[in-house]
Amino acid sequence: MRKKTAKGAIRIDAERCKGCGLCVAACPQGAIRLAPETDRRGIRVARAGDGGRCSACGACYVVCPDTAITVCKTIAPASPGSKG
Repeated sequence: MRKKTAKGAIRIDAERCKGCGLCVAACPQGAIRLAPETDRRGIRVARAGDGGRCSACGACYVVCPDTAITVCKTIAPASPGSKG
């Protein structure tokens, strides 16, 4: 069985995030979590989780009311022998 690899990365603007958790609930891969500690505003902001699980589906971006999330797709290097 092949190990699932990430297809994307999440960038979260901590200054815009209000910690509502909508992105956490929307992420089918569990790639986002709320920080265990509060920031200077007293908010547990969203963070990209460890483990590189992002599939770049964009669900977190769509539900974020503060436009605090950017989803970046990663491009896998071409495998030897592939055309392109």
